[in-house]
Amino acid sequence: MRVSFLGLGVMGYPMAGHLKSSGHKVTVFNRTTSKAKEWVDQHGGGYEVSIEAACSGADIVFACVGNDNDIDAVASAAFKAMKPGALFIDHTTASAVMARHLAKQAHTYNLRFIDAPVSGGQAGAEQGQLTIMCGGAPKDFSEAEPILLSYAKYCGLIGNVGSGQLAKMVNQVAIAGLVQGLSEALDFGVRSGLDMEKVLPAIKGGAAGSWQMSNRGTTMLVGEFEFGFAVDWMRKDLAMIIEEAERIGATLEVTRLVDTFYAEVQRQGGGRWDTSSLIQRLKP
Repeated sequence: MRVSFLGLGVMGYPMAGHLKSSGHKVTVFNRTTSKAKEWVDQHGGGYEVSIEAACSGADIVFACVGNDNDIDAVASAAFKAMKPGALFIDHTTASAVMARHLAKQAHTYNLRFIDAPVSGGQAGAEQGQLTIMCGGAPKDFSEAEPILLSYAKYCGLIGNVGSGQLAKMVNQVAIAGLVQGLSEALDFGVRSGLDMEKVLPAIKGGAAGSWQMSNRGTTMLVGEFEFGFAVDWMRKDLAMIIEEAERIGATLEVTRLVDTFYAEVQRQGGGRWDTSSLIQRLKP
């Protein structure tokens, strides 16, 4: 298919590369044009210096940008240039309110829309092992799924537009509490004088085990955080989640507390550290 990808950050860059490797005709756009040129030098395909030019004639337009304001601006420009009947797939982690707004806007241009936030981090994007949570029409999802699986190990339709973003919020709530619990457990073990390199293999296969423990336990112990999903982005997500929780009447006691802990990490200069850096605030 003829596709466009808008936004070549740590996630979008490899995701667009997988689309090209799968045989699609890919045109990319990035605010920093040098990044788009670099992508073309590595993968082939083409780039454009404007959103409108990148989206013209595309069957599917993908976007993966920063926040609600970013995707609102990017999608609004894209919609004006897309051909009628084309599909816009938004991989940005944004609010469900924004997803519904964009879907309505797309409809006025005779376009289709799917919100499709991802989980799996930079490593998942590079390895083509992301999890994608989608909201949209079943027919549109059926068309998109085989293409999305070029960089995903799982791709599921959760419900109507906005459902993908809400599912991603569930994911982030679960991660926030889990990483804090893991941080406290590791710190407790170290202070107890245990050899945690022996403890981790003993417990990660049992009820306490998790992806975070298996993939971040050792790096947390040695204080390595220069990778993965940044604290700044997690706080952006948690702010949206807390706002949504207030709207629907959900109680997020642990999540609100962990958000304040991430604020402490930011004040320590760790805004770009991986989210597993929560353990840093526990160290003497």
